Amino acid sequence: MSHYAHPEALADTQWLMDHLSNPLVRIVEVDMSLDSHKDNHIPGAIFWNVFADLLQPDHSINLDPAAIARLLSRSGITPKTTVIAYGSYPGTGAWIFWLLKLFGHEKVLVLNGGHQKWVAENRPVTSELSEFAPTQYPQKTINSSLRVLQAEVQASLEQPDCILLDVRSQEEYRGEIYLLQPPKEDERGGHIPGAIHLEHALTLNEDSTFKSPAELSNLYNSSGITAEKEVFPYCAIGGRSAYIWFVLKYLLGYPKVRNYDGSWNEWSRLPNVPIEQ
Repeated sequence: MSHYAHPEALADTQWLMDHLSNPLVRIVEVDMSLDSHKDNHIPGAIFWNVFADLLQPDHSINLDPAAIARLLSRSGITPKTTVIAYGSYPGTGAWIFWLLKLFGHEKVLVLNGGHQKWVAENRPVTSELSEFAPTQYPQKTINSSLRVLQAEVQASLEQPDCILLDVRSQEEYRGEIYLLQPPKEDERGGHIPGAIHLEHALTLNEDSTFKSPAELSNLYNSSGITAEKEVFPYCAIGGRSAYIWFVLKYLLGYPKVRNYDGSWNEWSRLPNVPIEQ
């Protein structure tokens, strides 16, 4: 991992194995249901529900500073705690990395290979999730430099030094699959005009570890996504795009990347913005 731009942002499975009993490490399982990893939790993990803890009713990411402070307090996390998250979706850890960095939590690592690699290596699992004594996590303001808002995305459409990067599936990009099934009346299918499409999963090896720096560089450079340009990744609700934000910024060292966390959930419902299919 030493050849990535910021290898210190990654933890491998052996590192986590060595720190399972460390009181300053908090493992967070993030998923839509407790059944996703039934009897298969990493020892010491607590649980965050995607819908109840991280999303608003309209499926936007909950960016209320008070809500995030309450979540971290409930989880027994302090500013000195190192957080490692995982879920059934391989990009979960990097999504939580972005979210915690957004609120100024410095000690957060992405588990390279995630839960899939942990299980494939026959490392210990448990049927029980953990609970910890609550803390008083301080409420913090958002670091706005890590995200881009809809108005700036729209203003960038004609700017050659800005790249919109759609990281959803081909079916989503073509407008064949919607965020919700069936879609709401105000949701349209397609993509933002001029967006380059590179699915987020192209960055992963078969064991869910990140591809090498050379492979990642070739993937993005061959599509014209280069480090001197400003890059705005987006997806459906901002999670997969947060993952690509991590790949570009922390693994490849791109200096000008901001996550459009409003993503298609926001753009598709605006009546006066352009959409392509």
